Amino acid sequence: MAVVANKLTWLITGCSSGFGLSLVRIAQAGGHKVIATSRNPSRTPELVKEVESKGGKWLQLNVDDPACGNIVDELERSGERVDVLINNAGYSIYAPIETITEDEIRAQMETMYFGPLRLIRAVLPYQRQRKFGIIANFSSGAALEGQGSMGAYAGAKGGLDAMSKVLAKEVSPFNIRVLTIVLGTFNTSMMNAYIFGKVPLPDDYKGTVAGQIMDYIGSGKIIPNGDKDKAMKAVYQLIVGEGFGVGKENEKFLPLGSDMTARMTLVQDQLAHAKEVFGEITNGVGVAK
Repeated sequence: MAVVANKLTWLITGCSSGFGLSLVRIAQAGGHKVIATSRNPSRTPELVKEVESKGGKWLQLNVDDPACGNIVDELERSGERVDVLINNAGYSIYAPIETITEDEIRAQMETMYFGPLRLIRAVLPYQRQRKFGIIANFSSGAALEGQGSMGAYAGAKGGLDAMSKVLAKEVSPFNIRVLTIVLGTFNTSMMNAYIFGKVPLPDDYKGTVAGQIMDYIGSGKIIPNGDKDKAMKAVYQLIVGEGFGVGKENEKFLPLGSDMTARMTLVQDQLAHAKEVFGEITNGVGVAK
């Protein structure tokens, strides 16, 4: 499925820093055509120059815009086929579910769920017609296990994860591959570019898991345990089938970061516990025969 034989054209969101910029550089170094995007390219003229000097393009793209999928149509009409779509752009609001506002939740969903969905829906008709395509959605361990103070972020990522599972099954007959990249903590700017909810944290939450995480985030003492460039090299290899990615073209779920081992184990243990405790009743609610 979706075996890569030639150089590809990549459309990557959120390229002004972090994972996006790292993957742009790795893909260009591999000889691929890269179309990098960001909300405000004028803020990073040196990066725009770097990418375009190597044969790439840098375009303005706000994934919150309901018309953001038009970028795919414009590229395809100009002869730029989007072989690989990387949904990376994002941010996180930290606040307990009780206090985060609906506007904040909707803004999070626009960027983390509806934005990627718009681009996916725009690219699919072209990839389906060509019988080839790769879509990679960047997710988070926060969505996998559920992390205090990250309800809006985890909800948006969790929605995207669930949709991606369905999408992978729907488009597999067309040789389109859907990847979910589940990331732990890494040395990206997201660790410092945090946003707290507008509503002050109630005293009752201080000292709770949610309060402790928010204190930790705001302390400036976070020490990420993942290297973004190593992670993006792994993503690149899995997509193009090089290095460790050889023979793994059917894989759909890539966890990255040493903290992800404990988080996956936690989820496994939760499911195993529920199966053990409730197995009898789980299977005991069927229609009487």
